[in-house]
Amino acid sequence: MIVLFDMFGVIARDQSPEVMASMSTSPSFWDAYWAHRPAYDRGDVTAEEYWALVGHPPLVEQDVTSWSRVDHEMVALLHDLHDAGRRIALLSNIPEDHARNFERTHAWLDLFEVRGFSCRIGHAKPERAAFEWCRDALGGGDILFVDDRLENVEAAREIGMRGHHFTGIAGLRDRLGVV
Repeated sequence: MIVLFDMFGVIARDQSPEVMASMSTSPSFWDAYWAHRPAYDRGDVTAEEYWALVGHPPLVEQDVTSWSRVDHEMVALLHDLHDAGRRIALLSNIPEDHARNFERTHAWLDLFEVRGFSCRIGHAKPERAAFEWCRDALGGGDILFVDDRLENVEAAREIGMRGHHFTGIAGLRDRLGVV
């Protein structure tokens, strides 16, 4: 079985509340931030265009920093799976600035047979085409998609993948039969 991982909320931690607070405490800022995020994640707009849509001078560095924390226990699991010969892949909604930062700072990304970054494949979860792109890039087969967002797990199931709603590493280890 191929294990297809989401990044944020599974391998990387959710956005840092402390960095978010340094960016803005205005609800209207965050409403615009999230409203325009899918286009940014898909690569439909550049960072400059995205921040103009948000209505704020670019905060690219702070934004990248806010998403940069990783779960080292999950990274160790990736190494264990890879070392055991398991096929692993990644599907992440991520803008290009963030993808470049992760590639520059996290060598463990090389463990993935396929990296489906939304900004580079032109599709973002839960869009069907994002899952189809990964399935095709992996050559089909038995694929387990792991994500912390149930809507994404359900979307993966709709195209014939198995799904695991990630709520913690213990449940994932149990699902994978890894101690």
